[in-house]
Amino acid sequence: MLFRQLFDKTSSTYTYLMASRAGGEALLIDPVLEQTGRYLKLLEELDLKLVKVIDTHIHADHVSAMGRLRDATRCVTVMGEQSPADVVSMRVSDNERLTIEGIALTALHTPGHTSESYSFLMDDRVFTGDTLLIRGTGRTDFQNGDPYDQYRSLFDRLLKLPDQTLVYPAHDYKGDTVSTIAEEKAHNPRLKVGSADEYAEIMNNLNLPNPKMMDVAVPENLRVGLQLEAQHRVPVLEVEALLATWPEVDGQLIDIREESERRRDGVIPGSMHLPYGQFASSCDASGPLRRLGRDARLVLYCAVGERSTLAVEIAAEHGVRNTAHIPGGFRAWRSAGGPVETIG
Repeated sequence: MLFRQLFDKTSSTYTYLMASRAGGEALLIDPVLEQTGRYLKLLEELDLKLVKVIDTHIHADHVSAMGRLRDATRCVTVMGEQSPADVVSMRVSDNERLTIEGIALTALHTPGHTSESYSFLMDDRVFTGDTLLIRGTGRTDFQNGDPYDQYRSLFDRLLKLPDQTLVYPAHDYKGDTVSTIAEEKAHNPRLKVGSADEYAEIMNNLNLPNPKMMDVAVPENLRVGLQLEAQHRVPVLEVEALLATWPEVDGQLIDIREESERRRDGVIPGSMHLPYGQFASSCDASGPLRRLGRDARLVLYCAVGERSTLAVEIAAEHGVRNTAHIPGGFRAWRSAGGPVETIG
């Protein structure tokens, strides 16, 4: 496995790059906007294709590079389903598996630092965001933080992982790079408490100043996604127009979400399934979409319209031009009362 721990000095943020092999798919966790060029150069040097970018929570101390990386690589942006960010390509729920080629992560909802904080567990290591730090824990005094939630996230979830599990946090201010669950149990002073009330007493009396970038970073990170107006830069089929003729459809519906999303949320009846990660190759000269697009209009949809916007652009670049998408995606369809089919 390729694994890199990258550091932004200004915000003391760790960003993690991983892939199962050189020349394969890669993902990034908690990227920093000012380091975007560095990430792209490293991806090029290692011959990696960035397919997913994860933010563990809405950051208050730096602007995320998620949007910039999406625009540069057409990767999928990922956050927990509780995230208040306006548009994120893919939202994961507690215990959901998130995969790329050769690598699987399990999403763990670990609120407390913020209400939408997630950790991500992979085999021998866990990426804890700001929930569990090395010899510390993330503050709980803004963005719907709650010390009682964090106590439960720590003592009922993270600290029950195997002792040898490596701990990779989103920040460190002392120069430490990695710890283990056993080390934190033994040496983290914030964990030397006998009850949730005792933990809350500590956290409620830290009296820390707000992060310097908070007033800039939080609003920017809430606007990470492609807004509806940006989703109209490619051909669209609006939900209202689709419902006006339903169940007749002017074309073939194609669901480009991942299987876990379909099983969790359902599908639009009559949809073909073609995950976004396979979309470009399906548009090649011998691919199924090239053939299908000769006979029918292809109507793509994803969760919120971000992946489908990018997919229409990819299709056009491959010569598949009889393509449109549903702006707002499955969320807009369901909000408008469109029928939903469950899959087993």
